[in-house]
Amino acid sequence: MNAAVTEILILLLAVALLVAAAGDIKSRTIPNWLNGAIALAALPFWWVLGLPLWPEIAIQIGVALGVFALFALAFHLGAMGGGDVKLVSALALWLPPLAVIKLFIIMSLAGGVLTAVMLARHRLSKSTHILEIPYGVAIAFAGLWLLGEPYLNQFAQ
Repeated sequence: MNAAVTEILILLLAVALLVAAAGDIKSRTIPNWLNGAIALAALPFWWVLGLPLWPEIAIQIGVALGVFALFALAFHLGAMGGGDVKLVSALALWLPPLAVIKLFIIMSLAGGVLTAVMLARHRLSKSTHILEIPYGVAIAFAGLWLLGEPYLNQFAQ
């Protein structure tokens, strides 16, 4: 039963990441309610996994707070939107600490590709509008990649 509940929670997280990406593409915003739901849904996920409060859950929260601090700095510098900061922080609550590093790498690569494509499109269209990158797409892509990896990589040990 725990495995089925875990799978359902992961599926719900995947759907939430897709909704966040779609919303970011459409309106360049990720709603607070969605980021809050992703963060709060980590609680039953931890419970189903049987994570003890100390040290595992404390580490999860500490890593997520560190991610928030790092990306809040990026927000302060104008490099990232507030919804993106909250999304990556909420997602960090779901991932083991080493997977958060993988998240950063995949997110950075996806964000670079996304930025290059959007910049090329922006220049080709000769638009005079300020280019806004929906970085929630890169965050969602990285999260989905990590969620799908155990299912899609049959060669992993």
